[in-house]
Amino acid sequence: MHFTAFRYAFIVALGGFVFGLDAAIISGTVGFVGTEFNLSDLQVGTVVSAPGFGVLFALLTVGYLSERLGRKRLLQWIAFFYLVSATWSAFAPSYEQLIAARFLGGLAFTSLSLAAMYIGEIAPAHMRGKLVAMNQINIVVGLSAAYFINYFILQASSSGAGWVSTIGLDTNTWRWMLGSEILPAAIWFGLLFFIPKSPRWLVLKGRDEEASMVLAKLSTPEMVRGQLLSIKQSIASSGSSNSVVEQFRKLMCPTMRTILWIGVTFAIVQQITGINAILFYAPTIFEQLGIGTNAAFMNAVFVGLVSLVATACALLFIDTLGRRPMTILGLSVAVISLSICAYGFHSASYTLTEATISALPEAIELDRINHLVNQEFHSDVSFKDALRSALGEEIVRDYGSDLMAAAAKLPATLILIGILCFIAAFQFSVG
Repeated sequence: MHFTAFRYAFIVALGGFVFGLDAAIISGTVGFVGTEFNLSDLQVGTVVSAPGFGVLFALLTVGYLSERLGRKRLLQWIAFFYLVSATWSAFAPSYEQLIAARFLGGLAFTSLSLAAMYIGEIAPAHMRGKLVAMNQINIVVGLSAAYFINYFILQASSSGAGWVSTIGLDTNTWRWMLGSEILPAAIWFGLLFFIPKSPRWLVLKGRDEEASMVLAKLSTPEMVRGQLLSIKQSIASSGSSNSVVEQFRKLMCPTMRTILWIGVTFAIVQQITGINAILFYAPTIFEQLGIGTNAAFMNAVFVGLVSLVATACALLFIDTLGRRPMTILGLSVAVISLSICAYGFHSASYTLTEATISALPEAIELDRINHLVNQEFHSDVSFKDALRSALGEEIVRDYGSDLMAAAAKLPATLILIGILCFIAAFQFSVG
């Protein structure tokens, strides 16, 4: 019986993997997409952030739709959105269509809350915590897989192998990166047809006999009646049948208000640390250190591996150390780590020398930047502004990593350690 619950939970938790893959895979495509569609920095940022706008809209309706359609049916629609979004993104012929495809994928980001809800409703009480945590692990595995896939595709695209040209990996590198999500999204969509409807939702709809049949698959026959009664009592006590206005009124009562503010504070603090900027722009950030594109993608793989290890440690120690100490410890280390990064970038300087510019690609007209030789810039922003004035937006966009590698003088190792420690601390605090 327990294996059946595990199997259903594992299938649903695969959505966490697809989410992690979808969220981080864009990190490797930023430079390629900008070049392909001749985009400004603002337009590139819009492509990256498009799913965020989609999920804002979806969160307003996911509660209603999960009650109306059921958890299983809505999960199937979400998986279908992921599949269509990945396919559309990979073949998008224009900047506008890429944004629309990414926005559609954002609508599917609600799989996180819905998957946890479904798993909690089908899992036996003594397994509930572990099975719900499976979703969190899969998210981090998906993030790590995205960085690894991007690195593998980048390396393969420049290998010169015959098959690379045959499939267009060298000319459509970013499309293959985004298209890598199609297969896992399709697998998840297909597997969702083999899970049962949520017994709690069936009881909500007055379909007790069907709920009993589902519960019989998850526990022994003699326990079904007690579990069915427990679900009915839970629904009655939670007021699930109340209107949205009534539920909101209860949420704002004095006894719940403090809990609400704690939840809102946690949500805000976790996001304003800047975790999403690192996850979505990891290779770009590492290129700013002047280590080159290949090394930047390799270090992004380390970000994924550190996230995976830190999440596993958090889940291992959460019942031993407790959530409050872990949160305080994690956020404290995050503050220290971000301070290290701030110091590293503050002490940075960017200077082109005659020796370094001689090694730049031939596409860069050296005569146009000779006046910048031996000039010291104390921020990457001012350095890039000077390059844009001399070379133009297009050259700086296409060869920015080469120019940064030639000019950057900063404690790259220190900053890298700071970023990896921040990733570990964040995952530990939210595990």
